[in-house]
Amino acid sequence: MNSDKVSASVLVVEDDENISQVLTFMLERQGYSVTHLADGRAAAAHITSAAPPGLVLLDVMLPFVDGFELVRLIREQAAWSAVPVLMLTAKNTERDTVRALDAGANDYVIKPFQPNELLARVRRCLPVPA
Repeated sequence: MNSDKVSASVLVVEDDENISQVLTFMLERQGYSVTHLADGRAAAAHITSAAPPGLVLLDVMLPFVDGFELVRLIREQAAWSAVPVLMLTAKNTERDTVRALDAGANDYVIKPFQPNELLARVRRCLPVPA
């Protein structure tokens, strides 16, 4: 796999099937390669065993292992530590935003999100592939 492919890849960790389908469609249409995982346990196994993507889109509320724990795990892995993490959540309290950013997230988007705003935030962390 060449470095352009790695840098243009996005790991989506989202348990809501509709949201994950929308995210995958939006990102692939922009030219990103998308890997989707539907729960925190699968994501934790992936983070500790796979090559890092260019960006992680991470839901906060997930089965088995929550997004806060996963972002900590990402930051603990040497190969993954610099990967931008954009957290998605239905929780919109200041406390949750601060908790996500303190855990190591680069950005935080509240659901329901506006697709163009989310893509703009993705582009800030990961340029659109050529």
